[in-house]
Amino acid sequence: MNAIEVNGLVKRFGDKTVVDNVSMSVAEGEIVGFLGPNGSGKTTTIRMMCGLLTPDEGEGEVLGYDLRRESLLIKREVGYMTQRFSFYEDLTIAENLEFVARLYRLKPVARFVDDTLEDLGLTSRRKQLAGTLSGGWKQRLALAACIMHRPKLLLLDEPTAGVDPKARREFWDEIHRLAARGLTVLVSTHYMDEAERCHRINYISYGKLLATGTVEEVVRNAGLFTYIVRGPGLEEITARLRNSPGVAQVAPFGTTLHVVGLDRDALETALVAVKADGVTYEEGETSLEDVFIQFMARSKDNMS
Repeated sequence: MNAIEVNGLVKRFGDKTVVDNVSMSVAEGEIVGFLGPNGSGKTTTIRMMCGLLTPDEGEGEVLGYDLRRESLLIKREVGYMTQRFSFYEDLTIAENLEFVARLYRLKPVARFVDDTLEDLGLTSRRKQLAGTLSGGWKQRLALAACIMHRPKLLLLDEPTAGVDPKARREFWDEIHRLAARGLTVLVSTHYMDEAERCHRINYISYGKLLATGTVEEVVRNAGLFTYIVRGPGLEEITARLRNSPGVAQVAPFGTTLHVVGLDRDALETALVAVKADGVTYEEGETSLEDVFIQFMARSKDNMS
């Protein structure tokens, strides 16, 4: 059974179509990444899925409940972690969780708070004021508040923005631990390394879903070729390649250039034309970031 099964979702604000015919399936226990540039419709789509917004068109089910008629039931079984954490900064970690427990009418409150603190490794900090926490610990508290009522589906909207790499890795370790226990996770992110930790990904741009599948499938289906250029004078080579037929992207990576395009022969022709003494090139692996940039270049802004 799929935890999420939605078809043809459309959401308009005035004369702007923010989500345009989006369909998506997420299996139970799966971690699915939701990628796309700012303003692409990720947050609006997530809010429709958790019952906070009603779609203008489309239908579907979340956790077996009808998206339109049973939104209240969906809300009860979903944990939704927004881009900005909302806490009472002058309350302790435990007091914030007690407040959440009472909102959900969880009883006994003390047991739910203690179990959640233990589960997220927060017990030793239970008396610390929320306002004094670092970004990583605030993130952990936010996750604790989202899973306290034991939801079946967790919706995460760019949950690690502004958090250091170590805290991000620990957060994702926690997400995989929760998914192994049966929790379904849909997470929007801009970080390519996070997308690669998902079981599958969906890419949305300006309201339209452009790709879905495993990372390997999305990269393969993009049809891109990537070459790695090494040697002196890379700045000048970059300038020349940017205007060459068949070259879609030129990006410095340390002491090399990544040159990307849709036509292998055209790319090799362009590289031969700029090759100089000491300059070499070889075919490399296309990255998810290359695909991300290519999708953005192809898309038209629906808000203009």
